[in-house]
Amino acid sequence: MTDPKPGFVEKLFAEHRGALQRYISRRLRTKSDAPDLAQEVYVRLLRLSDTEAIRNPQLYLYTVASNLVKEHGLREGRLAPLPELDEAGVAEGLGELPPLDSQLESIQTVERLGTALEQLPARWRTALILQYRYGLTYREIGDRLGVSSNMVKKYLAQGLAHCRRHMDRWE
Repeated sequence: MTDPKPGFVEKLFAEHRGALQRYISRRLRTKSDAPDLAQEVYVRLLRLSDTEAIRNPQLYLYTVASNLVKEHGLREGRLAPLPELDEAGVAEGLGELPPLDSQLESIQTVERLGTALEQLPARWRTALILQYRYGLTYREIGDRLGVSSNMVKKYLAQGLAHCRRHMDRWE
């Protein structure tokens, strides 16, 4: 009996390669590393012993990619030379830190936005996340949702309008 895993992984990778590379590229300092890291995601998926246990293959694909980008960043950080620090530079840098109240306000804003997203119908929320988090085009989003590009535009417009109204109530 043949192993169904390579076919599953090849299909998943073929469907998401472009979006996956864009996702990885946006998170790297060196954009030319994105194809190599996308290939490493593919290799890691092939190493899985039980692909049938994956409930959401697309989410799993991006989780593996996210973890790989973090590992890559850690490796780059270890290889990068440490900057020389002087007391004046450190004091100046500390003076540029935002005040704690603005950090708290940013956290609260993110929480409010999360609440607004939770209130959206699933298709609107999915369209917004695929557009702004993963950088997918209207056509790519439409293919995933099974709707036209025009419908994706409507979902995005309605979702953004809802989020804006929700955020305006808090100001």
